[in-house]
Amino acid sequence: MKGSLKSSHFSDFLQPSQIIFNLKAKDKIQAIEELLDVLVKQKLVENKKLILTRIIDRERLESTGLGHNVALPHARVDTEGEIAIAVGKSKAGISFDSIDHKKVHLIILIVWDPSLPGLFNHLFAGLAKFLRYSGFRQRVFGSKNKSELHGVLSEIALSLPQEDTIISRASLLMKLQEIEIKKKKAKKEQRKKLKEQATLIRQELDEALVDRYDRLMERYGFAVAEVDGGVCQGCNINVATGLSSAIEGSNDIYVCENCGKFMVASKNKEK
Repeated sequence: MKGSLKSSHFSDFLQPSQIIFNLKAKDKIQAIEELLDVLVKQKLVENKKLILTRIIDRERLESTGLGHNVALPHARVDTEGEIAIAVGKSKAGISFDSIDHKKVHLIILIVWDPSLPGLFNHLFAGLAKFLRYSGFRQRVFGSKNKSELHGVLSEIALSLPQEDTIISRASLLMKLQEIEIKKKKAKKEQRKKLKEQATLIRQELDEALVDRYDRLMERYGFAVAEVDGGVCQGCNINVATGLSSAIEGSNDIYVCENCGKFMVASKNKEK
């Protein structure tokens, strides 16, 4: 799979040997180390110490707990074109400082090459599309063994067509955020009109996207950040060059690999 994003299912990057069905870890650092050990054993990564440091730094910036009892710790490290994935399941659950404050029962650890700047968004889109359904989550958490868990996860599609509803219009999401912020300062009669506008926008957006947006807004007060000069204004960290260029010429939704906020092109850049 070197340098390729053509694969369409999770199983193209995940073998049963890369799954730990019963994690021994009691906290998220231990869990990340346990999963990294699997990748080292499978010779999918070499520099465990470097990767662990990158992932921990990322977690300290913003938790990768996506909500719905799932976490997606990740790091961009030179893997010679390979995408390395390990999955761990915890029956007791692990505290991950998730956006919905729930313990994590499924951890999907991903390490990928810096030359693939858009990979995280392909993965996020595929995971979000499946994990939005409670029935799919129940099958994941209810799997009885490693083979069964692998079979369920193998259904996840990674590469989505451009017109897929999970990749919704960035301008609408940014407009929704602007309306929500205005509502807090608006007078009663103005709030009613703003609420109506917000409802119309929500009806145009994918349910999974709005769900994540609401949880980000609840926790941080904003969910969408502009990318200006190649820098995400949500965390002030540089965005991968290829991804930054893609955002500038697109109205699609992208997720910051560092802070987890939605990213859109800067209005200054558009002008």
